[in-house]
Amino acid sequence: MTAYIRFATENAALLELMYAGKHRPGATRLVEAARAPFGLMSGLIAEGQEQGTLRAGDPERVGLVLFATVQGIASLINGDLVDPALLDELVETAADQFVRGARPAA
Repeated sequence: MTAYIRFATENAALLELMYAGKHRPGATRLVEAARAPFGLMSGLIAEGQEQGTLRAGDPERVGLVLFATVQGIASLINGDLVDPALLDELVETAADQFVRGARPAA
């Protein structure tokens, strides 16, 4: 997660271009490439659910919420709303809250 946010904050214009590029006509390959990481994330979440580490639920939805959290941290840093020096600490807190909050109910 930290690597993605670091990329997103150090290359904000490139990230924006990447997102904008997939909306142009004929960009099917870009759209497919953008979906690949979501499939990987969903697979990891499903694996955690199968092992009993994470609560049952739709892995795609859980992954989308996790990605939105990561993207939100990047946006806050890019918008100068959060000090970039807090990046590692914020990612650690987000990951901890995700895992704790996604644990099966006791």
